[in-house]
Amino acid sequence: MNGERHAAAVTRYYDTHPINEHEILSKVAARGADLDALTENELKDFDQDHYGGYDATERLAAAGDIRRGQVVLDVCCGLGGPARWLAYKIGCKVTGLDLTQSRVDSARRLTERVELSRLVDFVQGDATDMPLPDARFDRVYGQEAWVHIHDKATLLRECRRVIKPGGILAFTDIVSIAPLTGDESAQMADEMQFPSIVTAGHYLDSLEPNGFAVQRHDDLSPAWKDILVGRLEMYRSLKDTTIDRFGLAHFEKWDRMYTAFVGLYVAGKLGGIRVVARAVAH
Repeated sequence: MNGERHAAAVTRYYDTHPINEHEILSKVAARGADLDALTENELKDFDQDHYGGYDATERLAAAGDIRRGQVVLDVCCGLGGPARWLAYKIGCKVTGLDLTQSRVDSARRLTERVELSRLVDFVQGDATDMPLPDARFDRVYGQEAWVHIHDKATLLRECRRVIKPGGILAFTDIVSIAPLTGDESAQMADEMQFPSIVTAGHYLDSLEPNGFAVQRHDDLSPAWKDILVGRLEMYRSLKDTTIDRFGLAHFEKWDRMYTAFVGLYVAGKLGGIRVVARAVAH
């Protein structure tokens, strides 16, 4: 699949994702929050569309030494949950970059609702060709989204371009532990929009040639397996609202592909990694 077709496919994937602005606000309202006077503390339990919720975001921020007053970039930010939480909790200024315009639009609206627009802004763009200036950010991070990007080397070079010398890159991502069959790889590429699932070693070997020195890396695979088994059940709990918004066929497709995805974790073929690296001087 060429670049433009893949970008369009990723956009469709997130335009019809079961976790979306409407679903988030419905869950927040069901808890009794006033949507016209919503706080970040009320929103945080529902808008963290990654593995482990805001606790995982805080652990990644600690590993990456994200501090108050820093300028931070979230690459592939989605609905902006981590960006808002870090700005609220730490007091850093965060820019979120995402390919999907609908996610960027939702992220902006949710941020306005919790009155964090002074600290958090969002930009639509391609992570392999970021519409952002050189050496702008103290910290760059990402969470479980870079698996959608085929060209990891160009992604890392762009991260290095926009980060200040001495700045820190911190990310988590899905990685391959054992070889997938041809059918498994095709399903992940065609349905989950994972064009190439690399190994942890591939990521680590790619950092130095692209301007980073690895500081630490952690295996998240055992924890993610348990999280993802629970996440599959969470998606199934959204059956009625998913069917209402996108139709029965879409729910059945999502359930089939996510069951296969989680099955690869249970089988020990997929896992997760957290990496922290420092930008070295050119």
